[in-house]
Amino acid sequence: MALLSGLSGLFGGPKRAKAQDSAALRQQKKEELLELIEPLKRGLAATAEDQEAVEEVVQQLERLNPTPKPLESPYLNGQWRLVYTTSDSILGRSKPAFLWPSGPIYQLLDGPNLRAANKETAPLFNQVYAELQPMSVNKVAVQFKTFKIFGLIPISAPASAKGELAMTYLDDEMRISRGDKGNLFVLLMDDPDARP
Repeated sequence: MALLSGLSGLFGGPKRAKAQDSAALRQQKKEELLELIEPLKRGLAATAEDQEAVEEVVQQLERLNPTPKPLESPYLNGQWRLVYTTSDSILGRSKPAFLWPSGPIYQLLDGPNLRAANKETAPLFNQVYAELQPMSVNKVAVQFKTFKIFGLIPISAPASAKGELAMTYLDDEMRISRGDKGNLFVLLMDDPDARP
């Protein structure tokens, strides 16, 4: 038996099996989350019950986060596509329905240079560029610098245009973040080579 135990340790044994189980559980929870949010139009069609169900699975994923220091991870960098949020301003709830974002919404991150950009596509193509300041291993202060209306007209952001963002789950495919106003963001990697 000692020989088997020794061989098991040599090839990874229980530790390797646990890591594989954890990866499989993460994948299962990610698929469950994506299935839940797929019909919710990025959150625009989410009922209170939908939001609770999403929040429950998100919390399960956050407990399985494989990247405890996301600000140091290369997975953070690139163009992320927003697939779900609770942010009314991003969803455009205060605008007439014909001005709600209908195309993809992206967030581009460049961790080493502490820069970010949010980009809407149709119908308005608005953009905002920001500088980031690390607050912890998973949280940044966000100072918005420039808004681009219709993607063309630059407007300097006021000093009051700021917030905080915590990355609570990160792998090479999915990022979950929480803002300082209580909003939840679920994003999928679109282009790891893109930068703001």
